[in-house]
Amino acid sequence: MTSSPNVTELLVAWSRGDRDALDALMPVVYGELRRIARGHLARERRDHTLQTTALVHEAYLRLVRDEGLQWSSRAEFYVAAGRAMQRILVEHARKRKRLKRRGDPRPIIADVVDLATTASLEDVVAVHDAIDRLEVSL
Repeated sequence: MTSSPNVTELLVAWSRGDRDALDALMPVVYGELRRIARGHLARERRDHTLQTTALVHEAYLRLVRDEGLQWSSRAEFYVAAGRAMQRILVEHARKRKRLKRRGDPRPIIADVVDLATTASLEDVVAVHDAIDRLEVSL
């Protein structure tokens, strides 16, 4: 039986510029990223069009694009992935809000998920903005 690569070791190697570590990382973290994405999507509207896979891929792409990031642990990486997923959802809410305000009759082809029906778009955006301000002040 072969042991799976250590996520933290791959993250540290990737942070140091090892492109092979980045290639090896996705298969190792994919299952956990899908679990995180399913948790986010479970709180969303039932009729949204984005699937778990699309949310995982968008968040992963955002994380790997930031070349200056230094990862010290897998927990740090997973927290960052969850935050990236949350930001994707908020950006989509803002887009929907803009289109709704303009009265744009075109349907929104969601490249990210719709927000939960239990909260208005304005409330979700306001909460996210407040969290951003709190993070800055800490």
